[in-house]
Amino acid sequence: METINASDFKARCLAILDRVQATGERVVILKRGQPVAELLPASRTHAEYAQLELKGTVIVAGNIVEPAIPEEYWESLGP
Repeated sequence: METINASDFKARCLAILDRVQATGERVVILKRGQPVAELLPASRTHAEYAQLELKGTVIVAGNIVEPAIPEEYWESLGP
């Protein structure tokens, strides 16, 4: 991800837009050294459900079916 000052972005806007479209690389625009905007390519999917655009963006870190805490820490509900 590239960062660029707002004044540089203003001067080279069209070239930066073309590069973002071609490469898919995000660009963070800075004003006085602080991020104010992020430029990213437009979504190319026209999914029936907007959530489908998130497909492939999630990382599963561990077993999502297994209980979060070990069984020995469960409280007994029996007699």
